[in-house]
Amino acid sequence: MLLPARTAVLNYLYGVESADIAQIMGALKSQYGGERQFTKDRYMDHVMSLGANGLVNLQSYDLDEKGELRMRYSINDDGKATVDKYVDKKYRNHK
Repeated sequence: MLLPARTAVLNYLYGVESADIAQIMGALKSQYGGERQFTKDRYMDHVMSLGANGLVNLQSYDLDEKGELRMRYSINDDGKATVDKYVDKKYRNHK
């Protein structure tokens, strides 16, 4: 069973200090890479929605080697509580 993609993003962020969209997509590619919606724009939407709902924070930002904006996100306490409440332990990305 796969988690909904947005929930999978939040779950992934629970297990890391922070990550940018490329890192999130790299980590989830084996499970979600075959989906038509597995795009940078869609995953940016997921992270922005999680941020708007107060579950993740913008940790830092800079320009990558191509001069494109790269933003790093981290999960906050509300996001952790959401994962703990709604994601079954066997699917969690943390202990």
